[in-house]
Amino acid sequence: MKVSARNLIPGKVKEITVGAVNSEVIIEVAPGIEMVSIITKRSVEDMGLKKGSDVKAMVKASNVMIVTD
Repeated sequence: MKVSARNLIPGKVKEITVGAVNSEVIIEVAPGIEMVSIITKRSVEDMGLKKGSDVKAMVKASNVMIVTD
């Protein structure tokens, strides 16, 4: 697969919470560092995602905000 996004972050599925339509997928990208993705329930099924699956989080954003205290 070829994609234009250059922010591909490898990780493992830590947890999946399946809802009626959408699912929350928690990906551990480094020890103690997690990213969360909300995708359709059908996508979880079609991709065969389960706890421990190796995945890549693809991030494409037009804005990245920086906050300081």
